[in-house]
Amino acid sequence: MPRVKVARKSTAIDMTAMCDVAFLLLTFFILTAKPKIEDPSHAETPPSTMMIPVADADMITIHVGMDKAFYSVTEQDVRVKTLEAMGEAYGVKFTPEETRRFELTQVFGVPMKSLKSFLDTDPENVKKFPQAGIPVDTTNNNELYNWIYKSRQAEKALHEKDLNVSIKADRAEEYPMINKVISVLEKQKKFKFQLITSLKTAPKK
Repeated sequence: MPRVKVARKSTAIDMTAMCDVAFLLLTFFILTAKPKIEDPSHAETPPSTMMIPVADADMITIHVGMDKAFYSVTEQDVRVKTLEAMGEAYGVKFTPEETRRFELTQVFGVPMKSLKSFLDTDPENVKKFPQAGIPVDTTNNNELYNWIYKSRQAEKALHEKDLNVSIKADRAEEYPMINKVISVLEKQKKFKFQLITSLKTAPKK
């Protein structure tokens, strides 16, 4: 009996649809990814085994490192309104270009007397600008208090919310500096805040 011959079929697979999906996913991740924020405090956060994500909206973050305080707030419109309020309080007038640059500045740590020079620095050289930190002297010059207070006022006016607060401190930072920052929050009756840590792998049993 003759052997039946099975017709051979091509094993080629049309990958067009899969390539389309791959490119769509790649485009999605590129468009939704957030760039890494350059942290001028160079804070190396202490480790923790707990993982609670920090909100990426309506948040003030106080960066503490090298015995200096640095400041950031998430919403750009809040940054602009806060800058206007701080300018009025300290008698500093900012140009539209300086305001635009501050709107895009995510973290900074300069006193008000140096803020215009900081904002006028060329973007390529801004990393080299000597940031002395925001004054946190609880007796004489407490600019950090005013930045937080004015930001909270701006958030209330623009979004009818209160800003949350997180502290990102270097693990080697001395306690007196951290205590100053906490005292600033206590004066504004802000007793609840988050401490940012890095994830530590739990030891194997």
